[in-house]
Amino acid sequence: MGFLFDSQKGVGLWGGCLRSLLRRKQVDSAHVKANAHHQLAKELSVPHLIAIGVGSTIGAGVYILVGTVAREHSGPALSISFLIAGIAAALSAFCYAELASRCPSAGSAYHYSYICVGEGVAWLIGWALILEYTIGGSAVARGISPNLAFFFGGRDSLPSFLARQYIPGLDIVVDPVAAILVFIVTGLLCMGIKESTLVQGMVTTVNVCAMFFVIIAGSYLGFKTGWAGYGLPTGYFAFGVDGMLAGSATVFFACLGFDSVASTAEEVKNPQRDLPLGIGLALSICCTLYMLVSVVIVGLVPYHAMNPDTPISSAFAEHGMQWAAYIITAGAVMALCSTLMGSILPQPRMLMAMARDGLLPSFFSDVNKNTQVPVKSTLATGIGAAMLAFFMDVDLLAGMVSVGTLLAFTMVAISVLILRYVPPDMVPLPSSLQDTIDFVSLQYGVNSQNINVETSDVNGGASSTLPLLGKNNTVVDYPKIVKQEAQRNYVRNEENRRKIAGSTIAFTCIGAFLLTYAATDLNIPRPVRFTLCGVGGALLLFGLIVLTLIEQDDARHSFGHSGGFICPFVPLLPIFCILINIYLLINLGAATWARVSVWLLIGVFVYAFYGRTHSSLLDAVYVPAAHADKIYRSSGDSLA
Repeated sequence: MGFLFDSQKGVGLWGGCLRSLLRRKQVDSAHVKANAHHQLAKELSVPHLIAIGVGSTIGAGVYILVGTVAREHSGPALSISFLIAGIAAALSAFCYAELASRCPSAGSAYHYSYICVGEGVAWLIGWALILEYTIGGSAVARGISPNLAFFFGGRDSLPSFLARQYIPGLDIVVDPVAAILVFIVTGLLCMGIKESTLVQGMVTTVNVCAMFFVIIAGSYLGFKTGWAGYGLPTGYFAFGVDGMLAGSATVFFACLGFDSVASTAEEVKNPQRDLPLGIGLALSICCTLYMLVSVVIVGLVPYHAMNPDTPISSAFAEHGMQWAAYIITAGAVMALCSTLMGSILPQPRMLMAMARDGLLPSFFSDVNKNTQVPVKSTLATGIGAAMLAFFMDVDLLAGMVSVGTLLAFTMVAISVLILRYVPPDMVPLPSSLQDTIDFVSLQYGVNSQNINVETSDVNGGASSTLPLLGKNNTVVDYPKIVKQEAQRNYVRNEENRRKIAGSTIAFTCIGAFLLTYAATDLNIPRPVRFTLCGVGGALLLFGLIVLTLIEQDDARHSFGHSGGFICPFVPLLPIFCILINIYLLINLGAATWARVSVWLLIGVFVYAFYGRTHSSLLDAVYVPAAHADKIYRSSGDSLA
């Protein structure tokens, strides 16, 4: 058959395991029949996506971060820290925007990794994101009750049936408010994507109005009092440029939330246009609000005198506006509620995408016919998050949230490089099309043999008549032979280009890891550290130069859905994005990685004993992408 290979047969045990880790799925296309039982409602437009993005990004952290980061890192230069963090987040947003518009299906980074990298990496990304969304939602829910208690007279003033209670026998503090709010949000998400997004938009609007109050009222007080925070002898960069950059790394996570927008790609009416707009506008709005709030608050109160717990309300209280604390607290509560919705929203879609691919039980892939949302996955997510929020103090686990985010961002940037330089040239088809595949394969095999017969004894020239094995003279058209030889040379050159590009992408990632690890770990002996920095920097620079000089793959123009956003400055932008994300991953600390490793190890066992043997690609037959359309047309059928 020549150009076909099965995903599992004839490779042995270890070869089959390795093949399963590397098998890649196809971008959803017009050939894939829409299964109504698994079809999500296409209801979202740009305003809905902005509501999801802004609501998921602007949490209550901004009401605390401005005090902590200004006191410990940035000083008056806090707004510059937010600006740099926003630019760093935009790098990942550019990569997300291209992949989301080309591959508009549920699953976001998991889906892109499965298409561009392989099943093994995709599984780990999806498994890590499940942990992120669960712990993230639970942590947000646990943070609502202390803010809500403010309206009842103080931190511990909630009614007894809602207040946190300590259970001595179990040595835990239960939080009824957190669990109740998780169940309310779960119910809203089960009603439908449009209905839940409408509620999230309303809650986000209240939060944004509270931030506008801080900006406008704070600006009035600043001009009235002379901006005391900017008249300090320490100057604008009180902790130097290094402190400002350290502040950027701290507030970077306050700029993330656009991955929630990408997770709804399948429910967007016009994903090629609306997804990039939604991601870009949401990030721009959030960073602008962050910067304006930081400019005002740092100017009202000297950075060293800020209250690290309630910096904004304390700043207004110092100017005789104690009543402003109610508006600010209301904004914080709304921000937490909106972030809670943004944290729980993506996980059912992640579970659904993984179940569609056979890596999780089909229970999670069911879509309700009335609401057109994955109700079973949503309920499972809500119950898990509510139990965690009710029983466990998740503050100790908060660092684990960042691992999933940064791993996803890293793989999305790598996927952009793969898409541009070595896009998948083999696509999986179901074994039900085997007869059609054999028929088309035979056609290509015959054509190939004919070409070989025609050109086997021809060495060049314009046109001639040559005897072939004693038979009658046959006229051979030399221009045609030259053209065929040129085509073969092109194929060989293209294969070499793909090998060079693929190896270079791998060396670039290794170089980024070596450079950031050696630059971060001060316990490494200096000679070894400098050597690793040199090797890592050389590999990184080599990768950037090679990828800049070689041509990108022509197949990138037809990969996935065309007409969407194109990430600029490739390969520089994705490589810089990889470098930043790996640096942040390494700096999360050994304790965080120890906890995450336990979760990832559980995921390895789940994949080994279930996902690998139930994958929808288990019996797939891979064919060249150029032949897939002909096979579909010849079959007269479509994928189930």
